[in-house]
Amino acid sequence: MKLPLPIPVRELAKKIGAKLIGDETLFATGINEIHKVEPGDVTFSDVAKYFKRSLESEATIIILNEATICPDGKAILVVENPFEAYDSLVREFRPFRPLTASISEEAHIHPTAIIEPNVVIAHGVRIGAHCYIQANVYIGEHTVIGDHVTIQAGAIIGTDAFYYKKTEKGFTKWRSGGRVVIEDHVEIGSGCTINKGVSGDTIIGEGTKMDSQVHIGHGAVIGKNCLIAGQVGIGGKTIIEDEVVLYGQVGVIQAVRVGKGAIVLAGAGVSKDLEGGKAYFGAPADESSIRYRELAALRHLPDFLKNFYAK
Repeated sequence: MKLPLPIPVRELAKKIGAKLIGDETLFATGINEIHKVEPGDVTFSDVAKYFKRSLESEATIIILNEATICPDGKAILVVENPFEAYDSLVREFRPFRPLTASISEEAHIHPTAIIEPNVVIAHGVRIGAHCYIQANVYIGEHTVIGDHVTIQAGAIIGTDAFYYKKTEKGFTKWRSGGRVVIEDHVEIGSGCTINKGVSGDTIIGEGTKMDSQVHIGHGAVIGKNCLIAGQVGIGGKTIIEDEVVLYGQVGVIQAVRVGKGAIVLAGAGVSKDLEGGKAYFGAPADESSIRYRELAALRHLPDFLKNFYAK
């Protein structure tokens, strides 16, 4: 998530009661978990073995629970509990504000958009020209919807990320500071659910079409002109490149990449990165030609074993 205005790192240090190490002249322009960081971002780590990854990332300001050597051009903020400090910043700059009307006065809706009855539109939502939002759709805070987008009845866009910090007391929910961004000419089927990012954006690329009851996890990026059939589930932080086809009931785990033009056949389970331009089948998914040969070989296995033991 981006901050409304750049904030001096010294001011951030005061906010969270941190010891400041490194460049004291820096400014923070955003807050992001490590998977989405960009220059100017604040991120955190509370496990020493991951310090190096955080310090070598694009993040400019890193919240840690131990002092360490700070790379040039960065700053470290040392606190006892980095997660709490990080989450407190997200909550400060993206506070929870319940809706008191079906359509927030802070939503920006193009006059050519069609909004059917019982649609709920939260604070900071932007809806572009010639969109068609069918009845009973929910659009969560800060969602950005481009032009010529159709969202069918009952879809739920911009719900909280399913993301928790495990502590001694149980699971602590992160404040979801990210957004959902839906580009132009996208169609979203009835009953689909799309989570916003933890701190970055969940993106649905231009021209992509989704059937009913598809779930997109937090921070996933769906490319342009993809086809996603019914009951597909895509885990958080996964990247689906352009022109990918996912047939019905495909499951894709979190944080993998499916290459451009890949086709994943119905019921497959994607548990690793897949190259583009190939067809895949099975669980775990593999190239369909390989999987079909394996299935053919299995059909001959009883006869093979019978002949083998008859010798």
